Amino acid sequence: MYYYLFSVHYYYVADSRCTEGCALALASYSKSIQVSSDDEQEVVSEISDRLFSNISAAEILSYSSFINHKYYYNWKKITIPFSCDCLDGEYLGHVFPYTVSPGDSYDTIASYHYMGLITAEWLMWYNSNRVGELMVIVNCSCGNKEVSEDYGLFITYPLHSGETLESIALKTNTSSELIQMYNPGVNFSAGTGLLYIPGRGSSGKAIAGTAVASLAGVTLLICIIYVGFYRKKEQKVAPQISASADKLHPSDPGSDLSDGALAGLLGIAVDKSVEFSYKELAESTNGFSISNKIGEGGFGTVYYAELRGKIAAIKKMNRQAKTEFLAELKILTRVHHLNLVCLMGYCVDRYLFLVYEYIDNGNLRQHLRGRDTLPWSTRVQIALDSARGLEYIHEHSVPVCIHRDIKSANILIDKNFHAKVGDFGLTKLVENGNSTIPTRFMGTFGYMPSEYGHSGFVSPKVDVYAFGVVLYELISSKEAVVKEDGVDEARSLVALFEEAHNHPNTIEGISRLIDPKLKDNYPFDSVHKLAQLAKACTDKDHEMRPTMRSVVVALMALSSLTED
Repeated sequence: MYYYLFSVHYYYVADSRCTEGCALALASYSKSIQVSSDDEQEVVSEISDRLFSNISAAEILSYSSFINHKYYYNWKKITIPFSCDCLDGEYLGHVFPYTVSPGDSYDTIASYHYMGLITAEWLMWYNSNRVGELMVIVNCSCGNKEVSEDYGLFITYPLHSGETLESIALKTNTSSELIQMYNPGVNFSAGTGLLYIPGRGSSGKAIAGTAVASLAGVTLLICIIYVGFYRKKEQKVAPQISASADKLHPSDPGSDLSDGALAGLLGIAVDKSVEFSYKELAESTNGFSISNKIGEGGFGTVYYAELRGKIAAIKKMNRQAKTEFLAELKILTRVHHLNLVCLMGYCVDRYLFLVYEYIDNGNLRQHLRGRDTLPWSTRVQIALDSARGLEYIHEHSVPVCIHRDIKSANILIDKNFHAKVGDFGLTKLVENGNSTIPTRFMGTFGYMPSEYGHSGFVSPKVDVYAFGVVLYELISSKEAVVKEDGVDEARSLVALFEEAHNHPNTIEGISRLIDPKLKDNYPFDSVHKLAQLAKACTDKDHEMRPTMRSVVVALMALSSLTED
C-alpha cells in the first residue's frame, strides 16, 4: 500500500530533496467559464477566492490573457503566478487551501475544480487526516542548471487526453527537445500528469518585467493555438457524426456528441424520440432561470421544467462533464427499475443535458436535515427502496453497475415517500463484478471505504459501504462527516457509530446518536437492528460486508417488524 502511494507521490514531484525554492512559477489553468471578457475581474476574483486564495486576483490578471474565440467564446486560459516553495525539504510546490463543499470528492476537486493541476491520489495522500479544509499542493520546478542556465521560469502544465509531445510543443511554442530534457521519462500521451514547460529567466530567480511581458504574449499565443488545435481535433471527429448533427452550432461544447457519436460511444442505439432541442429545454425552464433551479452538484445544475406535457428535471452540464454525461446516459438507457430514477431524454445542443422524471419530494439529505421529522417507519421504507434499486444494478445488470456515489443527496423521495436512486454520473461497468484495473478516485467524503482510497480497485462492496453510511444517516440525521461542538477536527459518522457499538452499554451508546427529532417515537429494537446492519455494511474488510441482496432481505424483515 505505501509503495503504491509513494510511487504516485514521486511521479508528480518536480524535484525531490530540495533545499530551496524560487520566487516565481506559473500554473496553466484552463476552464470553460460562461462570461464575456468584460467580466474578467469578476471571473478571476471568483477563481482566486475559491481556489487560489493566497494569490490576489490582481496578480493573476497581470499574467493572464483572455480571448473570445468565435467558436469557443467561453473558454478561458488563466495563468496562476505563485512562489515555488521547498516543502518539508522533500519537494517543490505551493500550498493552496481549499474548503470542502457538500458533494465534493477527491476526484472532482482535482480534475474538475483544479483541472488536473493535482491528482486525486496525491490530494488524498496528503490530506489523509483532514476533512473540512484540504491542502492542495501544486507542484512546480525551478529549473536544472545541468540542463541549462537559460531557463529558470517554468509553467506547471497538466496533461490532457489526446495530447502528444508534438501537440504540446506546438501549443506552448516550445521545442519538443527542450520539453523532453526537462521532463525525462514522462509519457506525453498518458492524458494525465504534469509537465514543466520552460520559459526565460535566471535559474531560481524571479524574472524581470520584460520577461513577464514576453510571457503574457506567449500565454496568449498558447491559448490561440490551443483553441485552434481543439477545432482541428473536432474536425477529425466530424465525419463520424450522423446527418442530424448539422443543426448543431460549431460553438456548442456538445457538438461532437450527436446521435451517431453517442451510439458509437455508448454501444447502444439512442432513441430519436428522447432527443430534445435546446430551444424547448430553455423555454420549459424560463431560460434556465434561477427561480427554476432546484439543485446543484459537482457536474451540473438541475432545473424544474414543464416539458411536452410532463413535469421533468433537467440537468445542465458543461463540456468538462462529458465523461459523466455519457456514463449516466449509458446506464439509464439500459437499466429500468421502480427504485431507480427514470431518464426521459437528452440534448447535446450548446451544453450537455439529461432530462429525468421529476421526483416531487426532493432528496433524503434534505428531509433528514430539515425541520420536519421523518417518521421511523418511513426511514426504514426509504432504506428498503434504495437497497432494492442498488440490488438491481448489482445483481441483474450485465455488465455489473457500480454506482460509486451512493449518499443521502442521491436518494430521491417521491410524493408517497418512496425512494429512487439517482445520479449515475460516476457509475462504472465491470464484467465480473470487480474491477481489475485501478480507477480514478470517485465518490464523496465520508462515503468511501478505505480499500478504495488506497488502491482504486472497485467492487459492489464500495456501494455497500456507502449504503451503510446512509443507514447511519437515517438513524442519526447527521452528516457523513461530523463537526462536533468543542472538537477541532471533523470525524466520520462511521467512527462515531463504531464508538457507540464498542460502548460498554451499547443501548446507551447508540441512543446518544438517534435523531432527537424522533423523540420517543421509534422502537429501539428496530433502530438497533438497523445500526447492526449498517455496521456490517461498513466493515473495514470488504469481503465481510454483505451483498445488497442480503441487505434487501434484512430490510424486508425489519420493515415488516416496524409496521407491526
